[in-house]
Amino acid sequence: MERPQHIPVLLEESLDYLNVRPGGVVCDATLGLGGHSAAIARKLGGAGKLICFDRDPEAMAKAQARLAALAEELQGEMPEVRYVPKAFSEAASEIEPGSLDGLLGDFGVSSLQLDEAHRGFSFRADGPLDMRMDTRSGETAEQVVNQENEEVLADLIYEFGEERRSRRIARAIVRARPITTTAELAGIISAVAPSMKGDKIHPATRTFQALRIRVNDELGEIRSLLRSAGSLLKPGGRVVLISFHSLEDRLVKDAFRDQAKAGIFDVLTKKPVVAKEQESLRNPRSRSAKMRAAQRQ
Repeated sequence: MERPQHIPVLLEESLDYLNVRPGGVVCDATLGLGGHSAAIARKLGGAGKLICFDRDPEAMAKAQARLAALAEELQGEMPEVRYVPKAFSEAASEIEPGSLDGLLGDFGVSSLQLDEAHRGFSFRADGPLDMRMDTRSGETAEQVVNQENEEVLADLIYEFGEERRSRRIARAIVRARPITTTAELAGIISAVAPSMKGDKIHPATRTFQALRIRVNDELGEIRSLLRSAGSLLKPGGRVVLISFHSLEDRLVKDAFRDQAKAGIFDVLTKKPVVAKEQESLRNPRSRSAKMRAAQRQ
């Protein structure tokens, strides 16, 4: 079966709000498979600079190949590209303060991570319970599931997955341990917390989200980026952030509001920008995306 083509979410909207100009300096904090970066590179031109972060070595390698092909196509009109194989929380130590015209963050899990069974992000195909974006280090989802006590599991499923049946699910997980694969875990969850009337998602979706957030410290990463964004941007520089669930969006919304009050940012989006109907039909993953933007004062 052919893998669906990677489609960057809210591409035109993010480019508009970033206001990318030829010769500018832009950071793509979440390179992924390079969809947004390729479009930014075209606008920056040969005098520009693009800084790309990603802690996933598989994604980084594929994006580098994509941008190398683009460089051949553009024949000298490709910006300088710097690849940083690290988490975007380290941006403050890797980028000169006040040097960026634009900063983009797309917090969604990439199609590569979701579609590769061995990465363990999804229950659509059976694979090991890994879920690490950086497979070179750190705690796996299997370790969390099998080593944490019932109360800790219930709390993280409730907090990070916003799952009301967290205690029931945690109890079932502890009773069924050891659990080593995505299919095992999804089956255990489905048995004790089946879909309710009107549910449009799989019963295991929220628990898998919670584990992924915990394993990758996703909310902590976003907080770090939000703290450093203002210091990295030039006056007039813009930050554009795309969230995929309420926990992420709330962090961005609150940080932009607080930094606007402190005279750091002007908020450009009174309400989050969402995908138009045409994009939602073409790319179902875009339906949950919410984009917010701010400009450095």
